[in-house]
Amino acid sequence: MQRCARPQHISQHAFVGLNGRLAEGVRLISRRSTLKASVAGLAGLSLPGLLASRDAAAAAGKPIGKKSCILIWMTGGPSHIDTLDPKPEAPPEIRGPFETIPTKLVGIRFCEHLPKIAGMMDKLTVIRSVDCRFSNHEPNMVMQTANLQHEPRTNPEAKHYPAIASLVAKFRGPNDPALPPYVVLNMKSASHIAFAGDVGKQFEPLIASNVEKLLAPLADLPQERMRTRRELVAQFDKLRQGLDQDGSMAALDSYSRQAIEMVSGAKAREAFDLSREPETTRQKYGDNPWCQQALLARRLVEAGVNFVTIDLSNHGASGTWDTHGDNIPPYGGISKGLRPLLPIFDHLLTTLVNDLMERGLDKDVLVIAMGEFGRTPQIGTQGSTDGRNHWPVVMSMTFAGGGLRHGQVIGATERDAGHIAERPITPADIAATIYRHFGVDGGSQYIDYRGRPRFLQEGGQSIAELF
Repeated sequence: MQRCARPQHISQHAFVGLNGRLAEGVRLISRRSTLKASVAGLAGLSLPGLLASRDAAAAAGKPIGKKSCILIWMTGGPSHIDTLDPKPEAPPEIRGPFETIPTKLVGIRFCEHLPKIAGMMDKLTVIRSVDCRFSNHEPNMVMQTANLQHEPRTNPEAKHYPAIASLVAKFRGPNDPALPPYVVLNMKSASHIAFAGDVGKQFEPLIASNVEKLLAPLADLPQERMRTRRELVAQFDKLRQGLDQDGSMAALDSYSRQAIEMVSGAKAREAFDLSREPETTRQKYGDNPWCQQALLARRLVEAGVNFVTIDLSNHGASGTWDTHGDNIPPYGGISKGLRPLLPIFDHLLTTLVNDLMERGLDKDVLVIAMGEFGRTPQIGTQGSTDGRNHWPVVMSMTFAGGGLRHGQVIGATERDAGHIAERPITPADIAATIYRHFGVDGGSQYIDYRGRPRFLQEGGQSIAELF
């Protein structure tokens, strides 16, 4: 039996030595420095490579449709036994404080605080047998990269392993050249998100909080100054082309100009502008910040973003779903920590899926909700009366949309929800399913930092029941 008992979150974290509170690099102090960062960070670094990747994919005959994915990342590791895999017949110390309710599927019951999800099970798939061994958090990398060695606390090479979303960005390119392919919303800590690793900085996620800061001053920038900026870039283009021998610099300039147009143009600003949504739609999602992020995610994929990850957390520690116990702040336990989250999540997921269906986007947009692991079968760990510790043995997750086959529960756990009883699903299987959704060949290779080729998909098969 594998356990992960580490209650020391409240005193230290994995990034103490990084001096995270010290300002480094470009600092957004003035309007001028904000604009500088907007072009250097958005146009100058990320998008030229992404645009080139998109064109290369098109030239190779790969389809450039509008397939996309929204990952609702339940940061901290939600308790499977108190949500989607309850054990009502188990003793109280296992089953926990919540009652259960029936779902649309005969014989399947969920936690009483997820009534909307229970009533929508004909449009969802729940997997109760996700093998999350080796997954940890702070940072949360194994499930977002499908690499079992991606544990930076114990493996110094872990930083090199790319996020699934970054690999999709590299091997598929953006759906729309005016928008980035990988966006992260509500990021509370860099330790919550997987990054590009060895596939390169140009495939890093665009952090939405930064985008909103960068786009705001551009919206007010006079057209004359924007024209001057473009002319200045054109002059640099000519200078560099004079040094170019094989035309590669000219091609780079073309992608750079497109990237600058993305930063200065209207499409990105419109996609990030929730005020453009009808009031009726905003009311459906509600005022909760998490639900607003879900609405923004829908706007982004509808506009042309490939992959949106929502950091579903309220703080920058290990995550709001890390319910160790009410006596272990800031996490809370099952009754006081988890219970208030469930109605929000229940509303968020079902509203998002219904909205996608009403807009005809459910065939193209895959929605995934999961965290990094489950929680211990026994309640009251770490000296608490109501908490559950990490359980990197099994967890539950949810799929919706993507044109997949839904209305099912895949896999099962043993009577105490502690181990997988049937149909284990690995991180590699989840990655293979995502790649298949996007039409990305899992046999594609990238070159790691040592110059060795590595496959996108190392083991694993797409989840057959979904197709």
